[in-house]
Amino acid sequence: MKIDHQNRIFGLDIMRAVAIMLVVISHTIWIFPDTKNLFTDLLSMAGVLGVEIFFVLSGFLIGRIIYRLFVDPDFNFKKVKYFWVRRWFRTLPNYYIILILNMVMAIWFNTPLPDNLWRYFFFLQNFAWEMPFFFGESWSLPIEEFAYILAPLLLYLVMFIKVPVSKSKLFGSVTVLVILLFIATKIIYNSVYVNKDMMFWNINLKAITIYRIDAIYYGILAAYISIVKPSYWHKNRVLVFALGVFVFLGLNVAIPVCQIFIDSHPFFWNVLYLPINSFVFVCCLPLLSGFKKQPKFIGRPITLISTISYAMYLLHYSVVLKLMMNTYNAHEIESIIVKLLYLFVYFFFTTILSYFFYRIYEKPMTDLRDIPLIKNHFK
Repeated sequence: MKIDHQNRIFGLDIMRAVAIMLVVISHTIWIFPDTKNLFTDLLSMAGVLGVEIFFVLSGFLIGRIIYRLFVDPDFNFKKVKYFWVRRWFRTLPNYYIILILNMVMAIWFNTPLPDNLWRYFFFLQNFAWEMPFFFGESWSLPIEEFAYILAPLLLYLVMFIKVPVSKSKLFGSVTVLVILLFIATKIIYNSVYVNKDMMFWNINLKAITIYRIDAIYYGILAAYISIVKPSYWHKNRVLVFALGVFVFLGLNVAIPVCQIFIDSHPFFWNVLYLPINSFVFVCCLPLLSGFKKQPKFIGRPITLISTISYAMYLLHYSVVLKLMMNTYNAHEIESIIVKLLYLFVYFFFTTILSYFFYRIYEKPMTDLRDIPLIKNHFK
């Protein structure tokens, strides 16, 4: 498979590859269900962190696109619609085919479908209510899709409000206001709900759209800074990266040492924990976005994993692992060799299936957005 290395930023490929590997690795806990220790706890959090990296990275990439669209003197609603069409060609085909595949598998294995299955077709399955367990990894897609809709639409609407500021400053102001708005939704959640445990927090806050759109906007804010303050962005990249590492290590040391658990410190978990992680990953962007060239040997597998990461995200759990779950009872297998074999099978088939899914379906569907018929319609 040929990959267009010329238009890729290798540092961002590293972020994307790390993110998907954290998510994929986090679900290996299922193969070792009777093991409970610090390592398995870290694996559980790896999946959370992986998706948070995706959010920040996605915001950074679309933020740079939207900023340039917005400051263009010819910015209009047609440009907004073209942005949506391009994003939808990139995201929707994969999502819908895997959703249908999940439905077929549920029927095949006599698993009940959710009562409000229709919500999945409109990305409403976790809009403002508890995330269902069906097609569990889909929870992040509505957050991204609504951010894609909200970001350019808000900027288009504020143009009707005559304010004596430049478009650039207006972009930054709107971005900060949206972040504050969704921090406020988390504060409201904290005042209304009592978290029973981390599972309750996971499916009632972390995975709920109306509390999480700011996760994308931290990346958009980073994109804004990288464009309007390029010298500052480049000059301080190592210092900012070091700050991110320091905050990340300090956070994960402080939680167990200071016993900052969800039952005793709900405000920290409900309002602060996720934005702090977003801040950490934003701090990685100045340094990694400067890595343009792909090194030999290790560069190619990283870029490949980055390229097929979306397919891997959708296939690894609800398809590959679900099929394994219906052929393998982890509680009945004691042999570590057999468990390691299943671990290999999980990684192997996730990677191979994702590669062919990307090559045969995802990329051809994405390429449709560049056909003259579509491009000319939005000119």
